[in-house]
Amino acid sequence: MNGPRLPSPRGALSHALVSALGGPGRPTNVEQPAHDADPFGDDLQLALYTLYELHYRGFRQVADDLEWDPRLLALRRTLESRFADALHEAVPAEASAAAALEALLVEPAGHVGTSVSHYLQREGDLRRLREYAALRSLYHLKEADPHAWVIPRLRGRAKAAMAAVEFDEFGAGRAEEVHAQLFARLMEDLGLCSDYGHYVDAAPAEALATVNLMSLLGLHRALRGALVGHFAAVEITSSPGSRRLSAALCRAGAGPAAQRFYDEHVVADAVHEQVVRRDVVGGLLDDEPELEADIAFGVRVTGFLEDRLGDALLAAWRARRSALRRPLE
Repeated sequence: MNGPRLPSPRGALSHALVSALGGPGRPTNVEQPAHDADPFGDDLQLALYTLYELHYRGFRQVADDLEWDPRLLALRRTLESRFADALHEAVPAEASAAAALEALLVEPAGHVGTSVSHYLQREGDLRRLREYAALRSLYHLKEADPHAWVIPRLRGRAKAAMAAVEFDEFGAGRAEEVHAQLFARLMEDLGLCSDYGHYVDAAPAEALATVNLMSLLGLHRALRGALVGHFAAVEITSSPGSRRLSAALCRAGAGPAAQRFYDEHVVADAVHEQVVRRDVVGGLLDDEPELEADIAFGVRVTGFLEDRLGDALLAAWRARRSALRRPLE
């Protein structure tokens, strides 16, 4: 029970949940009406993030066995169903996994003006780079963890290839090379706290949603195809974005540990892209061709939520204000 502190509530849903988890005894009175809650809003996204974290490192003073408390699981199911329904409504259906993946390889005209990595490479200063790292820490300090849940749900070529890529993500047997540890050193190089979950109260709903998507897809066996699509989208887009972010950190005068994280991803993810496309996605389609639309959905929904986060960050920075809900230390 030495995980991060419980987050600060942002509405009725998250207040009821945090109060129940932080109170004495077993949680009661966690049910709150969710049908009117904005599925992409702060309150629902924070409540869902908090419930999902019980399956990762938990929280200080919250008993580990609450991970499987039936009241909490019922609430989680209600909230994630509302989130998933909103995602399906927002993301156009795509039957072809190949078409969804090919779209990632073509940068749309004008994308330079709407891409966070392009913006940071061109105009990013240390303040904006520190904000970006603080928000991304909610993902990168658990990098590869939610994707690991899919391994026992795959077979043959897909399983072997997925395990090989995850082996690299987890440092290829060397603790100091685990990608989450590399990101922790990046944060320290930027003068940020590298404690797991430290910046959740600073993160807007758009950032929480990108992390919640991974947990949603990872925790449900029925969504294994979408999780593979998510993984493919991350790996395919990582290398060029990482190259721009490394250049941004270099231009802003960040230290070598900060640049190392993205330099590692430029090289590693260029290789991972081929393995994921050919063997993870290709192997899964050979085994379970009926999951093709799910894979395509995973690719597209990843882009949808990343674009929402990018729009929020760029709107704040161009207005010369912080993208965070509370200032950094």
